[in-house]
Amino acid sequence: MKESFADGVRIHPSRRWWMLAAALLLIGTGCFVFGLHQNRHPLAGPVGADSAPKRPIHKTKVIPSEVVPLVAVRSTPVELQIPAIALTVSLSTLGLNPNGTVQVPTDIQQPGWYRLGPSPGQEGSAVILGHVDSYQGPAVFYKLRSLVAGDMVEVSLADGVTAQFKVTSVAMYLKTNFPDQAVYASKGFSALQLVTCSGVFDTQTGHYLSNIVVYTSLVALTPAPDAPANSVATQDLTDAVLHP
Repeated sequence: MKESFADGVRIHPSRRWWMLAAALLLIGTGCFVFGLHQNRHPLAGPVGADSAPKRPIHKTKVIPSEVVPLVAVRSTPVELQIPAIALTVSLSTLGLNPNGTVQVPTDIQQPGWYRLGPSPGQEGSAVILGHVDSYQGPAVFYKLRSLVAGDMVEVSLADGVTAQFKVTSVAMYLKTNFPDQAVYASKGFSALQLVTCSGVFDTQTGHYLSNIVVYTSLVALTPAPDAPANSVATQDLTDAVLHP
């Protein structure tokens, strides 16, 4: 058998085949190991919170509560209380003058309810008017202008029910621009407006040029002591709701 040379080194033919086989074995082993590295995957373990299957979310439908109208039956108001100005006073009743204007109380220390409108607690705008002062001094509604939103007003009715109102706003208007609709017209709920004079005093006419109006809305009805325990009148407006 002839000898062969590679790069000047003599290699026996049988050794050359053995080296070739070894080289092929090394190449094959390397490819196998490389393939394992290329396709390596982590071992299966506990499923993390982020990879857990998502459960369908069932949202609860919230149905708005329906407000039960808080309305009193018609009854003559007999007493007015305004704790913020330490006022407790009986009420008279008022109508219209022959010229169509609203009557004013004859007693400067007693306000009057406008009887041609709703009574306090009925749906619509009840109105109570009173004097601010006279030549004799301060009158029953002298401190009315000091009321602020949130102050309470209570009206006792002839049937024993007490209507509780909360002041929502206080406004002053020139008598030439008095908002009849805002004061006397229905707002779709139980309201009570308190009205007196204010502003500049006209010495020529002997009258004030403006009016103060206190706007309130009904928040609760307290029944008469002998009323049934389950009377709706015992409910406060904020709690008088129907739950589905």
